[in-house]
Amino acid sequence: MRNLLLLLLLANILYYMWGRFVDNPDETGVVVVSEAELGPPLNVSGMVVAEAATSVGAVLGSGKPSDLAALVGRSCVTIGPFKSNTDADGALADYESEGMRASVRTTQGQVFVGHWVQIRNIPDRDAGNAMLDKLKAGGLGDAYLVPTDEEGLKISLGLFGEMSRAERIELQAKSLDLQADITPRMRDATVFYVDIGLPPGKGAGAMIEKYGEEKVMLRDQATCPRSN
Repeated sequence: MRNLLLLLLLANILYYMWGRFVDNPDETGVVVVSEAELGPPLNVSGMVVAEAATSVGAVLGSGKPSDLAALVGRSCVTIGPFKSNTDADGALADYESEGMRASVRTTQGQVFVGHWVQIRNIPDRDAGNAMLDKLKAGGLGDAYLVPTDEEGLKISLGLFGEMSRAERIELQAKSLDLQADITPRMRDATVFYVDIGLPPGKGAGAMIEKYGEEKVMLRDQATCPRSN
């Protein structure tokens, strides 16, 4: 009987110790975490983004924006203006033959006619005729008087497609103590643009080399051609 009581006492002691030192199993529940325990917020540096974009451009062989554009979202360019439909159709055929989506768009705009050499601020016709005589004696016999609403009386010394020829006439007039200058002459006309969709990885560098930077506009200035 005494041994039985001792066994029961020992069993109670062991059960008590087991309850104290054995971990409770994990249970499903909600854990509330303080914001302070999460550490500082994660900031993405703009410089890092820019460096990453430059590295993407390097994959194409250069870090030029025109090369990078096709990978980061600018996938459309416009070439123009062209003065004739023939020139626009030629550019259209070139890029369509390379598998690009392209279309011709027509609008009204101003086109460059030439470099106009002129003498301005002529007070009256008598003074103008005296200048014409002086110009003729100096070898510039093609000059003539031009009345205008905006600037009054002027003398035209010629309209030239090449700047070098215009500058030569300007200097010749100045050598006669007549203050000539050169201004671009424009006129209203129908102009043509070619809108081109660039495939992934294709930049506009070759287009800029062919037509000049002033004639190649990126997507934010262009109208993308629609898919066929």
